Amino acid sequence: MIRISPMTLAYILQMTGVAVFACSGALSAGRKSLDVVGVIVISFSTAVGGGTLRDLLLQRNIFWLADPVYLWVCIGAGALTWLYASFWPLPQRTLLFADACGLGLFAISGAQIAEQFGHSVVISCIMGVITGVAGGVLRDVLCGEIPLIFRKSELYASAAMLGTIVYFSLKALSISTAIASLVGIGVITLLRCAALIFGWHLPVFHFREQSGKSPGGY
Repeated sequence: MIRISPMTLAYILQMTGVAVFACSGALSAGRKSLDVVGVIVISFSTAVGGGTLRDLLLQRNIFWLADPVYLWVCIGAGALTWLYASFWPLPQRTLLFADACGLGLFAISGAQIAEQFGHSVVISCIMGVITGVAGGVLRDVLCGEIPLIFRKSELYASAAMLGTIVYFSLKALSISTAIASLVGIGVITLLRCAALIFGWHLPVFHFREQSGKSPGGY
């Protein structure tokens, strides 16, 4: 039986997440009819934005500066997506489902990296969510849209948080890191996809203002 160390597994997950999020960024750039430079910039920002913020918060060497292979994976995935989408039609909501896969991969890899630095489960879960969602926020801002996590939309950041909690819960039950990672990724991805299909979302905060009064007036 092949055994994979936690650090190697985190590296594989993060590399895969970079590729998937780069594809997501390229698709988003394509919807805005950006040129090839725009596709590369949006792909790069989407793929490395979350991990960069995580590394800055953890005071860790920024992952893509320490290992330039991430850059080539990002550029390659974005370019291949651009070429493919230029010749063959993509199913509707492809961007959202690609983003769901990247969310799962990045959230779990981000939580594992924080865990390796000795942080608590709570901090590791937060770092996982940041890794999963920050790249998408940067992508949406650069494309002139309200970030997905701030809209009244289907489960997103909450799905990442639940998946990381499942990951650490399985680890606490002495389940292997590889299995716990796959289950955590699966929970995040499936929950996000199910939310897209069935329209699941968190309650929205509404309040009523008294008429006839200006804001802050008495």
